Amino acid sequence: MSENKRTLLFGIGNCGRADDGLGWAFLDEIERNLPSNFDIEYRYQLQVEDAEIAQNYDTIIFIDAHIATFDSGFEWKICIPKASDTYTSHELNPETILHLTKTIYNKQPTAFTLGITGVNYELALGLSSVASNNLTKALDYFNKNILNLITAK
Repeated sequence: MSENKRTLLFGIGNCGRADDGLGWAFLDEIERNLPSNFDIEYRYQLQVEDAEIAQNYDTIIFIDAHIATFDSGFEWKICIPKASDTYTSHELNPETILHLTKTIYNKQPTAFTLGITGVNYELALGLSSVASNNLTKALDYFNKNILNLITAK
């Protein structure tokens, strides 16, 4: 592991379903501004295997589209490990990935979620104007408030 704390950005979504591609669009836009100790992963959905990847990082940020309407167009919050009560391991939430990382690998990275409001989830390429505007707001917030904090750790 490098001297710098390592950070992973998980972009979750599907760019073939309009605004569901917000997680991927965020990664596409932010990648060129990231320091070398940041890695990115594109996912249609989180799965058990992602816990193995997560164990190698100090900080993890899960970015995904959200159906909730946030006043700012996005929501940034801490992500706490939590066991899943679902019957399948095919699709997992970020909290479950962190729980598995802690349980299986005895690692507990600091983690956050960034939910970006979308409005169109139909089969289509490209983001709606609402989602594009919210993506811009989320990117601005991340670049001004989060990137420096994580890099300074």
